[in-house]
Amino acid sequence: MEKLKMHSVNLTEENIDRIAELFPNVVTESLDANGRPTRAIDFDALRQELSDHIVEGPQERYQLDWPGKRAAAFAANAPIAKTLRPMREESVDFDTTKNLFIEGDNLDALKLLQESYLGKVKLIYIDPPYNTGNDFVYRDDFAESTAEYLERSRQRSDSGERLVANTEANGRFHSDWLSMMYPRLKLARNLLRPDGAIVASIDDGEVATLRLLMDEIYGAVNYVGTFVWKSRQNVDSRNKSNLSSDHEYVVVYARDASNFTLLGRDIDQSKYSNPDNDPRGPWMSNNILGLADAKRRPNLHYELVDPATGRSFSPPADSGWRYSRDTMASKIGEGRILFPSNEAGRPREKLFMSELQTLRTGVSSVLGAGAGFTLNGTREVRRILGGRFFDFPKPLSLVRDLLAQVVADDPTALVLDFFAGSSTTAHAVMAANTEDGSNRRFVMVQAPERLESTSEAVSAGYSTIADVSRQRVREAGKALAARSELANVDTGFRGLRVESTNMVEVNTSADVLNQGDLLRLIDIVKPDRTDEDLLFQVLLDWGLDLSLPIQRVVPRERERERQRPLAHYVLPRRGRCAHRMLQHGGVH
Repeated sequence: MEKLKMHSVNLTEENIDRIAELFPNVVTESLDANGRPTRAIDFDALRQELSDHIVEGPQERYQLDWPGKRAAAFAANAPIAKTLRPMREESVDFDTTKNLFIEGDNLDALKLLQESYLGKVKLIYIDPPYNTGNDFVYRDDFAESTAEYLERSRQRSDSGERLVANTEANGRFHSDWLSMMYPRLKLARNLLRPDGAIVASIDDGEVATLRLLMDEIYGAVNYVGTFVWKSRQNVDSRNKSNLSSDHEYVVVYARDASNFTLLGRDIDQSKYSNPDNDPRGPWMSNNILGLADAKRRPNLHYELVDPATGRSFSPPADSGWRYSRDTMASKIGEGRILFPSNEAGRPREKLFMSELQTLRTGVSSVLGAGAGFTLNGTREVRRILGGRFFDFPKPLSLVRDLLAQVVADDPTALVLDFFAGSSTTAHAVMAANTEDGSNRRFVMVQAPERLESTSEAVSAGYSTIADVSRQRVREAGKALAARSELANVDTGFRGLRVESTNMVEVNTSADVLNQGDLLRLIDIVKPDRTDEDLLFQVLLDWGLDLSLPIQRVVPRERERERQRPLAHYVLPRRGRCAHRMLQHGGVH
């Protein structure tokens, strides 16, 4: 019986719950007046969440900490003066596709996506730098005021400038990696649906750190589990310790664990039949031995008698039966226990398919050979693009496996990968759609990181990783479309690029302006920007889906007094139209 509370509602606990939903990272542990551990709010961390500058004031508490953490928290919240520009020439089916490929710094991209895709992403899969000592990480130096940051961010045109090598000789080896990951994972959380999940590949080097980091950002209660993936097919004897690292990890966190479950796989219904015409339907023979020896569970060690023949059966000494005497007697009375006719057999039970809680299997934490190996990923890229353009790309089968656990039952799910790399995720989404006719969508983000001048990719004519990544999507889409019997499967993508704002920067105070300056500021749109550039800024400002179909209506006559034509775009949602009045430099 539930005890009466005998007290009013604990408003402090309710307030902590509300804050934890918004900012899981500010919830920590403390000691109450009696010295017992209790939940508490890290007010310094909360101040940082609500501040537009880096705040100080650390104190002892249970937390993950590193040099630069406050700057990383500031980086997640700091605004940017950037936009997304369309790249029609790099796209496939620009006007009709629902998929996006964004070229640029993923921190900037995640910030720009906050309104348009807030709470809309079902699955985020990332394969970030593993911090092996040979990786590049983003150098996000935000130890400055908001004004200084805004001024600097307007002038950054190439996100590759922020990518730096993170060698083991670096005194901030782990700290730099954490500072890079923290703001990106934090912003990604906002994009997840209540029933969504983030899935991250990682190796031994940072798996423990990643778990602590995601515990803080997503909440330890939302940890779903960790898959172990056998990534190497053959043992590597070159390791000086003689221990071949043949596995990697895939860490899974839900946006809200109470709304999320892995899907499992369909059970093998061929194992069920009904040879005796049992009215309860198809069944399969199931083992009824337990796991406890006679010393641990003596009540499960007894003689089981076949009522038809009188023959008795004893369980093995190290296991016993699965059920107690009373439960077993009930099952015998219901005709569920199968007694063997041969001397060597043991009793089993009928397991009816109609009584299963789900027609899906449980999910093993071990990803076996069916998930493929790194070698398979390398061969896939070589087959599609004609060269070894990526180091250790994830195999298509691995990402397909992960997709199946999260979005197999959602035909319109949105999948995000903001460390796109070889674009295996985009390939996997399109492959799944061509098999079942679904309309799942992807958003890929990849920085235009410069390729080594001696690489195969440069010899083949590519300049950046983003170039190669996009080409993989193009070629994979062509191949899938050619093989698929389904019509209208989306194998295209709308290319976008993170760039500085479309508007001319005006940093001059009014008291130093002259008439000539004012005339030059009549049109505040940068001269190299197009009507479509401004349209996409409108989509971002209004928080609209960036894959919305766009209709361009060209007016019959130009208005004489205008220096440029009026572009009229119709967006088929909420009945909105976007008009660009170019001589005023505004969007109405």
